[in-house]
Amino acid sequence: MKTIQFREAICEAMSEEMRRDESIYLMGEEVAEYNGAYKASKGMLDEFGPKRVIDTPIAELGFAGIAVGSAMNGNRPIVEFMTFNFSLVGIDQIINNAAKMRQMSAGQFPMPMVFRGPTASAGQLGATHSQAFENWFANTPGLKVVVPSTPYDAKGLLKSAIRDNDPVIFMESEQMYGDKGEVPDGEYTIPLGVADIKREGKDVTVVSFGKIIKEALTAAEELEKEGISIEVIDLRTVRPMDYEAILTSVKKTNRLVVLEEAWPFASVASEITYMVQERAFDYLDAPIQRITTADTPAPYSPTLLKEWLPNAQDVVKAVKKVLYKK
Repeated sequence: MKTIQFREAICEAMSEEMRRDESIYLMGEEVAEYNGAYKASKGMLDEFGPKRVIDTPIAELGFAGIAVGSAMNGNRPIVEFMTFNFSLVGIDQIINNAAKMRQMSAGQFPMPMVFRGPTASAGQLGATHSQAFENWFANTPGLKVVVPSTPYDAKGLLKSAIRDNDPVIFMESEQMYGDKGEVPDGEYTIPLGVADIKREGKDVTVVSFGKIIKEALTAAEELEKEGISIEVIDLRTVRPMDYEAILTSVKKTNRLVVLEEAWPFASVASEITYMVQERAFDYLDAPIQRITTADTPAPYSPTLLKEWLPNAQDVVKAVKKVLYKK
C-alpha cells in the first residue's frame, strides 16, 4: 500500500487506463497545459501528448457534444468539468444524447464515456458554484452516478467507470483533492453499484456519500463515547444504488438516518426513505430522518454557510431522535 492524495488517485486511474487502451482520452478546460484546475491530470500531457489530453475552450455544450460523437465512433472519452455547476451548460448533451443513444439506436451505439469533476460546496463560492446535482443525474435512466469519498474508492471506481460501456457521472470535491489515503500499489478496481460499510455498528444506520460522510464518521466517534453504536454506510455509487446493503443494515439496527449535501426536495435521501419504508417497514422502530442542506441557494456569508451545511452535530441530533434520546 502507498499513501497518496485524492487528486493523485484520480490521475493514476486515468493514466493507467489510458496506457491500457488507446481509445481513451481526456478533454476539458485546463486539463493539459495547466495540469488540471485541481492538478488531477498532472503530467498527463507530457506522457500522452496533445491528441489524448486536450485543452478545450470554455464551451461545455460543445465539448460534451464532441465526446458523445466520439463515443459513438468507438472512442472512450473522459470529460472533465471544472465543476458540475458548469455541466448545466452541457446538460442537453448528457441527458438527451449520452444517456439515451444506446436505447434509441437499439443497442447499436454503446456510450462508453465518463463525465467527471467536483460537486457540491467548496467554501465561500456563492450560490451558483455550490450546487449538488447527484439526484438530477441519478433521476435519468441510462446514466450511472458515482460519488467517492476516499482516494482508495476514487481510484478503483474511476477505473471501473472508464471501462463501463454506459455513460458515468463521476463526482468529486474540491475540498477532497488534498485528502490522503492508502491505495494498493498494484492493479485493482471497485465494481459500480456496491456500497461500503465505513464503520460497523448496531444501534442506528447512517447512510451517506461523498465528502459529507466525514460528518457522519465524526458524529459516530462522538456518539461512541455515550455508548451509542453507529453503522455508517457509504453508498459510493448513487445509481445503481446498493439497496440490499441499506436494507441489511436497517434490519439489524431498526433505525435509519440519511445524510446528504443537497437540497431536501426530491433528494437521494427521499429515494432511500421511500425504498426502505416499502421493503423494510416492519423492521423500523422509528421514523426515518434525513439531513440535508437548507432549502435555499447556498449563501456566501461564512456564518450563514455554516448554518446551511449539514454537520456532525446535526447527525448526533438525528441519531438521538430515532433512538428517542435527548
